[in-house]
Amino acid sequence: MKMAVASWRRCVVMSLRLLFLLPAGLPVRSQGESQSDNKQMDNITIRQGETLFLSCSQGDFVTHTAWLNRSSILYAGEDKWSVDPRVSLVTLNQDEFTIKIEDVDLTDEGQYICAVQTSRRPRTTSVHIIVQVPPKIVNLSKDLVVNEGSNVTLMCLANGKPEPAIVWRIISPSDDSLSSDNEVLEIPFISRYRAGVYECTAANDIAVDTQTVELTVNFPPSISDGRDVGVTLGQRGVLLCEADAVPEADFEWYRDDRRIFNGFDGIEIEDDGPLSKLTFFNVSEADYGNYSCVAINKLGSANTSIVLYVVTASVLEMTSSDLEHTAFENNDLLEGPGAVQDGSSGTSTVFTPTCLLLIVLLHLLLKF
Repeated sequence: MKMAVASWRRCVVMSLRLLFLLPAGLPVRSQGESQSDNKQMDNITIRQGETLFLSCSQGDFVTHTAWLNRSSILYAGEDKWSVDPRVSLVTLNQDEFTIKIEDVDLTDEGQYICAVQTSRRPRTTSVHIIVQVPPKIVNLSKDLVVNEGSNVTLMCLANGKPEPAIVWRIISPSDDSLSSDNEVLEIPFISRYRAGVYECTAANDIAVDTQTVELTVNFPPSISDGRDVGVTLGQRGVLLCEADAVPEADFEWYRDDRRIFNGFDGIEIEDDGPLSKLTFFNVSEADYGNYSCVAINKLGSANTSIVLYVVTASVLEMTSSDLEHTAFENNDLLEGPGAVQDGSSGTSTVFTPTCLLLIVLLHLLLKF
């Protein structure tokens, strides 16, 4: 019995292939030597993952019908021959024969044939299915950490149909001058200013896929010039040191050749990212002098000098009005060699308050 069933199935397959898979234009004789009707439908384009409906008209006096994909029989009448669970029968009557394929994939692309055998002659309708696949980035460079001056290569590979176009650009910080329309982005002798987030975009007619790579560039510290600070005896004073470095720099403070540690003689050292602060809460005579700040990371070091100098209380308390008042009361200053004499009247012309202020300030600075 089993042998008979298997023999019958092989007979049906061979019969369908002989009946429906004849090349277009090959004459098939039946009922008055008529030829088979072969119709080519327009291509159908569908996106990956969508559902495909394949339909052909039946007509009267249909004896056999089948949907075929290349050399495989999907349906022969109501009998399903395909083992693919995505394929199912939608409609089968004297007017229409429709099947559907769910979750279409790239492997479903190709030619499909609807073959109909009537009492008069066979008829075939063929259609070519084109499956479009959205782009997907499948190989992307990992986040990178490199030293300044290195040669950097970033790679981005993507699949898709139509073949996606690849574009590289830096998005943080934004820089339109650094971009590429190739799968590979090469950056020779990279500088610290090229560090940031790089974006790879793969695009075709269907969709866009985007992924990013973070590029970190290590470089030795570069330190800002220190600003000297004047503080009155007994007051609070702060020395600031700022350095740009990747990785972040560690700071060291020195007085002459002696290193200063946090808490040393009432001094506080506080580091916050690129900034270091050396704080004197009660400046003494011994605190005045030259200090050095050194910024260090694994690639190098940099240093700067800062002077803590004394400012007398009298200078701080003296206002501009006080200076003007003092200048006007000083006859030597008004009548001395600094006064300008009017040649016609012999009277003296007194300095303006602004000029007097500048003279007094210059005198005080020269004392230091």
